[in-house]
Amino acid sequence: MQCIKTKYFIQWLDSLKDEIAQAHIVTRIARIETGLLGNVKFFHGIGELKINHGPGYRVYFIKQGKEIILLLNGGDKSTQQKDIEKVTALN
Repeated sequence: MQCIKTKYFIQWLDSLKDEIAQAHIVTRIARIETGLLGNVKFFHGIGELKINHGPGYRVYFIKQGKEIILLLNGGDKSTQQKDIEKVTALN
């Protein structure tokens, strides 16, 4: 499965100061690319991946067809509502 990263997602990931969190997120994306989505919650066509590290990181995505996942944005529990509003506008 191919994962395409938006500029918003790349900026968010690059802005994380926690290198271990970045590694967890990159590893989770690699697992998705092998077809292992893991624990995902969907709302209004948007998927939310929870990363079990730090403040509860989230990665938001949409699935296009059977093969492509477009990574829209990321955040953590404290910014969850704002992040959901942003990815809903992007979708």
